[in-house]
This record gives sequence, structure tokens and C-alpha cells, in this order.
Amino acid sequence: MSPTKTKLIPALLLLLIQVVVYGQVTYQNPILSGFYPDPSICKVQDDYYMVNSSFGYFPGVPIFHSTNLVNWEQIGYVLDREEQLPLAKAETTLGIFAPTIRYHNGLFYMITTNITDKGNFYVTAKNPAGPWSNPIWIETPGIDPSLFFDDNGKVYVTSAQNWGPVKNRIVMSEIDLATGKLLSEPVTIWKGTGGKFPEGPHLYKKDGFYYLIIAEGGTEYGHKVTIARSKNIWGSYESNPANPILTHANSNEENNPIQGMGHADLVQTTDGSWFMVALGFRPLNDHQILGRETFLAPVVWNPNEWPVVNRNGSMALEMKVDKLPGAVTAKNFNQNENFNSDTLGFEWNYINNPIPQNYSLTKHKGYLRLYGSEKSLSENPGVTFAGRRQQHFNFNATTTIDFNPTTDNEEAGITMYKDGLHHYKLFIRKIGKERELVLAYNIGKIKAIEKRMHLKKGPVKLTVFGTQAFYEFGFSQANNAVITLGKVDTKYLSTETAGGFTGTYIGLYATGNNVKSKAAADFENFSYQVAK
Repeated sequence: MSPTKTKLIPALLLLLIQVVVYGQVTYQNPILSGFYPDPSICKVQDDYYMVNSSFGYFPGVPIFHSTNLVNWEQIGYVLDREEQLPLAKAETTLGIFAPTIRYHNGLFYMITTNITDKGNFYVTAKNPAGPWSNPIWIETPGIDPSLFFDDNGKVYVTSAQNWGPVKNRIVMSEIDLATGKLLSEPVTIWKGTGGKFPEGPHLYKKDGFYYLIIAEGGTEYGHKVTIARSKNIWGSYESNPANPILTHANSNEENNPIQGMGHADLVQTTDGSWFMVALGFRPLNDHQILGRETFLAPVVWNPNEWPVVNRNGSMALEMKVDKLPGAVTAKNFNQNENFNSDTLGFEWNYINNPIPQNYSLTKHKGYLRLYGSEKSLSENPGVTFAGRRQQHFNFNATTTIDFNPTTDNEEAGITMYKDGLHHYKLFIRKIGKERELVLAYNIGKIKAIEKRMHLKKGPVKLTVFGTQAFYEFGFSQANNAVITLGKVDTKYLSTETAGGFTGTYIGLYATGNNVKSKAAADFENFSYQVAK
């Protein structure tokens, strides 16, 4: 027996036991926690690949792999070079909108919108882990483009046009994949069911029908998924009488801990089962801080009938399904980083395109060395920042920093970051000949210093304890007990307060505050631990 088959036996036995003993398989939503919105999925043999929006963060469009639809491993980024992803005007909440991933004739295609550059484009790769090609720009209007490969060899691009003199419509053109040239003028194929912002279109062909799935209602509490179909790809498209097929914007689901469900994609497993991935968010007291996350539900799609999502058009945190493509394993979200590699892991992102000389892992082994640029956390692009998503309401994050600023303008530390106007930071700076630790808040136009503490010589351990209601900041030196400096409401970093489309990041940063910093900030480690 081959080693590969030997490894498969325990997983297959576990799946068999789950089905036989319990009758159903249980898994937990979200399948991607934290800021992973606008999921799109495709299947190649027995492997599944998924991508998400990344907005103003770099690298862009994280790509994941799974064999069971529940456990996902990030294998890279689709857009990992500046020539693919210029973000000079993106800040954090613009940039890359709503990617779609598809596979056709040995090639992966990812199509998306760079809203602050040239608009819609696609890239290709033989290996989904990369490298991916440079962009092929296309002139289809609007946002959220998606490719559809028909069985007659023709290829079509759909997109959502929600502004300008003609708006609130889904348009489609035939496209030449080799050049990106549109072979036909964009034609309106559906306007949805009347909800605002019809967007996120995906086409599928099944039982002789072309099915068009979209999102409506805006990516807020009124979000929903609707579907229409036609025998002719150009329409007219008949709306499902049971629309929406997924939403929590109704009295039955108003108390569901998941809200804002929408922007969906469908995938069929090897045995013919159907599943849907969609975004949603988990609010706390009407504030959501983690961002829009990715959720999974089973779909019953009988021949010539409309698809039914999870029996009643909703999703739950704990899901029970008849079967999955593979056995589900426990997830480990904890991260312990010693920065002893030549590159940062896939967890890490920069704000916009990084300035490479301001980051170092190779010149000083065992440290992430940051040099502050002229830009502060309130200014981008160009700010020196490396961060990872907050993925849980309750967490502990720590880092040890060795930083000896030479001028009063230099600072470095840790931040809870929503955007340039909404963030909290705990940082070291120089006052006279001494160093001090400062806890400061930036909430819109309000800027305040909460606490200042004199520091001894040597490295400083910075801590953030997150709960549903508060972020609590502290520090310690020389292995002494952590001293709490203060805590502040999480809601001021929520989308409801700050706006935008992203979630909260935990970032390590350095800045020279209007001048280039001469002092290096050496981060010796970083830890993210899920707390109860």
C-alpha cells in the first residue's frame, strides 16, 4: 500500500464513524474567521480553492486550499507584486474588491476589481500557489467581475454596475481571454429583485438552464442572495419565486448571531452534492469588529429546480450536514512567531505597498526590524506596518520590542488598527534623555493620550488582551508581572462607527512622524492566542 493511501485511512475511518454513529457531520462556522469577505470557490479534482477580497492590504487576494470545505490552509496570495497590485490610492478600505476564482483547461483564473487603479482585470496561473501572471485589463463596466466558461467554448464576463447614469444592473459581455478584449457590448441581463446594489454576479449552467446568482441589499444587515435563470445565456432571466435564497434580514433570523449574509458562490463536490460559501458578520451589541467572514452551508439542488440553501435559507454557527468531502479536523488559530525566517508568514499584511528597505528579517536574524518612514499610522501609503487579522473576540496578543529612539519624533509599538482615523496604539518614544511608554487613542478627529509610563533600559513586552467589549493594554520589563495601562471600547473600531469594508488588525509599526526614522525597532517575537 502506498504512503498516500495509508495516510488517507484514518481520515476516511473518522468520516465513516461520524456518518454511521451520528447520522450527520457537524462543523463550525465561520470556516474563515476574521476579515475574509467576498468568498469565491472552485473545485479541481478533489481539491477546493477559495479566494477573498483584500481591499487596501498587501499582498492581495489570499488563496486557500481544502479537501473537506471546512479546514482551509492558506497557500499564498494571488497578487504579491506591486506591478500586479498598485495601491497608492487605496488606503485600507479601497483597492481590491470581490475576486472570483475559476479553473478551465489546466489554468486558474482570478478576476477582480482594483477600484483605485485601472478597474477590472484578471490574472492566470497553472499552480494556484503561484506565481500568477501580470494583469490583463478589461473594459467591462462596474465592479465584481466574474468569468463563465460555456460548454460551446465561448467565455463571458459579468459585472455589477451600480453608479453612473445607468446603474443597479448586472451586465455581461463575451470576452477574448487571450487579450481581455470584449467581443460584444455589455448587455443588461438582470436587475435583481429590487434590492439596492445588485452585485457579486456568478453564472452556472445546470440542467439546460443558465443560473445567475447575485447579492442585493448592500453588504450590511439587509444583505441577501438572490437567483434567476434562463434557457438563453443572454436572457431574459426569470427570478426565483422563493427569492432570496439566503438572508438573515427577516424576523426568523433577526436574533441569529450571524448577520449581513450575502455575496455567495456555489460549488459541487465529486459525489454531486452542492455547497454555498457566503460572507456574513458577527455583531456584538450592533457593532461588528472582526469584519465580514466566510461561512459555509449545504445546498439541495434537484434537477430542473431552484437551489435551496440549508433547508430554510439561513446559516448557523454550528452546522449539521449529511456529509462532507472529507473528515473535519480541529482548527488551531494560535500563532507564535520568533521571526527566524527570511520571510513573513501568510498571516501578515502591509498597509498598501510596503517600502522594502523599511523591513528586515535577514539583516538581523531572530528579529523583525522596522524603520519608521515619514508616514504615521494616520497616513498611508508608506507607513511602516506589519499586521495580522483579529480573528476572535477574545484573544491575547504580545510582542517584545527593543527600541531606542534617537529623536523625539520617533515611535514604535503595537496597534489595534481599523484605519488611519480609527486605531489604538501602545508605543515607545523618547522624552529628553529618557524613554517612555504611551497608550494613545485615535477615534475619528479625537486624539487622546490615556497613559504615559517611564521605562527602564532594555526590551519591553507589550500586551493586548481582547474581549468582546474592550481592548486592555499592558506592558512588562525584565520578566516582571504585566502592568495594565488602560482599556478602551472595541466598538470604536467597528464598521458601524468607523465605516469601511475591512476588519480590525493587530499591527506592529514604526514611524518617524514626518521625518525618516534613524532608529531601528526590533520586534523579537509575536504571539496571538485565542482566549476563552
